Amino acid sequence: MSKEKFIESLNAGYAFQGKSIVMGTAIFNGEPIPNTLIKIPLKSLTRHGLIAGATGTGKTKSLQVLAEQLSNNGIPSLVMDLKGDLSGLAQAGSNNKHVEWRHGMIGIPYEAGAKPVELLSLSSEKGVKLRATVSEFGPVLISKILDLNDTQAGIMAVTFKYCDDNKLPLLDLKDLKKVLQFAVGDGKEEFIENYGAMSSTSVNTIVRKVIELEQQGAEMFFGELSFDVKDLLKKSSDGKGIINIIRLTDIQDRPKLFSTFMLSLLAEVYSTFPEEGDMDQPKLCIFIDEAHLVFSTASKALSEQIEAIIKLIRSKGVGIFFVTQNPTDVPDAVLSQLGLKIQHALRAFTAKDRTEIKKTAQNYPISEFYKTDEVLTSLGIGEALVSALNEKGIPTPLAATLMRAPETRMDILSASEIDEIISRSNLVAKYNTAIDSKSAYEILEGKIDKSQEKEAQDKLKEEQDKARKATDRVRKEGSTMESLTKNTMVRQIGRTVFRELARGILGVLGVK
Repeated sequence: MSKEKFIESLNAGYAFQGKSIVMGTAIFNGEPIPNTLIKIPLKSLTRHGLIAGATGTGKTKSLQVLAEQLSNNGIPSLVMDLKGDLSGLAQAGSNNKHVEWRHGMIGIPYEAGAKPVELLSLSSEKGVKLRATVSEFGPVLISKILDLNDTQAGIMAVTFKYCDDNKLPLLDLKDLKKVLQFAVGDGKEEFIENYGAMSSTSVNTIVRKVIELEQQGAEMFFGELSFDVKDLLKKSSDGKGIINIIRLTDIQDRPKLFSTFMLSLLAEVYSTFPEEGDMDQPKLCIFIDEAHLVFSTASKALSEQIEAIIKLIRSKGVGIFFVTQNPTDVPDAVLSQLGLKIQHALRAFTAKDRTEIKKTAQNYPISEFYKTDEVLTSLGIGEALVSALNEKGIPTPLAATLMRAPETRMDILSASEIDEIISRSNLVAKYNTAIDSKSAYEILEGKIDKSQEKEAQDKLKEEQDKARKATDRVRKEGSTMESLTKNTMVRQIGRTVFRELARGILGVLGVK
C-alpha cells in the first residue's frame, strides 16, 4: 500500500468536528510522517481506554500526556501513582534537541508548563487523606471485598441490619469486628431472639479476613472524615482541570488495599454522580496504573462488580483508563468495553511471549497497512499503536504513532516541592484531621460494661440475700436453742425445788 493512500485513510478517519487531543503523528514503514495528526475526540473518552506496553516503552508518559491535555481542556482527572513518577505533573518540563525533533515531526510546538495538582494519600504518604466508612461500603460490597461465601455474606447482612436497627454507626474495621464478636458473645441471646443463630465458626472466619485486610493498612482507610468524590471535580482559577494524584508508592505489596480502594471509589462515583447522558467531553477521567494489581487478586464476585461498574459508569460522564504491561492483564469482559487503546511495544523473548503478542494483536482493528503483531515488537520508545473511537463511536484507523512529549517534568518531585503543594491545599485542612466519633465499638463496649455491671450487682444482691437468709436462720436457730435451754433450766430448777421440798416434807414426817 502506498503512503499516499495511508495518509488519505488517516485524514478521513481522524476528521473530527468537536474538540480533540493530539497524541502525535503517524508512522508508516518505520518512518514518521510529518503533520499527520493522530487525535482522540474528547466526546469518546467516556468509552474508557487502555494504555499497555512493556516496561520502559513509554506508557507512563502516554498517561502523563493524556492527563495534561485533559487538564488543558478543563477536565479534571484522578491518577494512581504507584511508582512515584507522576508527581512531576506539578512542574514544567524541559526542552531539548530530541523533544524539538519529535514535535517538529508532529507539527505542533512544544510548550512546557506545570499543571494544577492535588496530592492524595491512602497511607502515611503526605497528601490529602482518603477515607471511607464501613457503612458506606454496605454488606454486599464488604462481602465481595472479603471474598465471603453465601453463608458468611448472610451473616454480614444480618450484622449491618442489627447496626441499622440499633443505631450503631459502623465507621471503621474495629466497629465491624466488635459487632461480629458481640453477636456470638455477650449479645448471642439478643441475636438469636431477633435475627436467628449465627455460627461462631463462620463469624470467626469473617473476623480473620477483616484482620487480614487490616494488616494491609486498611485501618488507615476506613474511618472519618469520608472523602467526598465531588472534590475530584475541581478546576483551577484559570479553568484548567485539577489532576488529583494518589501517591501509592508504599502499597505496591498490599494489593488487597489497592483493589478495595478502587472498587469503593468507583462505586461511590457511580452512586453519587448524576446521570449525564452523552456528553461532549467527560467530567472526570480516572487512570488506574498497574491495573493487574486490581484484577490479579480479585475474587470472581469482585471482578464481576468491577465489570458492572465499568459498563455503567460512562453514563455519569466518567472515563476509566487502565494502564498495564499487557492487555491480557485485564479481563475480556472489561477489555471489550475500552474504546481507546494505546499500545506500546511488547517484547517476544519466549514462545509464550510470541503467542501472547498474536493474541494481543487481535484486540485491534484489522489494518491493510500494518501487520499488527510485527509492529508490536518493532515499536521504539515513545511510539505506540493507537486506536480510538470517533464521535459516532466507530473505531478510527489503526495508526503507529510517534507520541508527543509531556509538557510537564518527566521525573519525581522533591520533598520541598511536595510540601509546597500540600501547604497550598484546601483539602488537606478539610480531611487530614482524623475523627473518632462514638460508634458501634464504643456503644457496644458501654452496653457490655453496663451488662457486666448489672450482672455484678445482681450477683452481689444474690450473695447478700444468701447471707441475710443464713443470718436469719442462725438467729432463728439460736432463739430456739435459747428457748430450749431456758425450758430445760426451768424444768431442772423445778425438779430440784420439788425434790428438796419432798425431802423436807418427808423429813418432817420422820421418814428415813
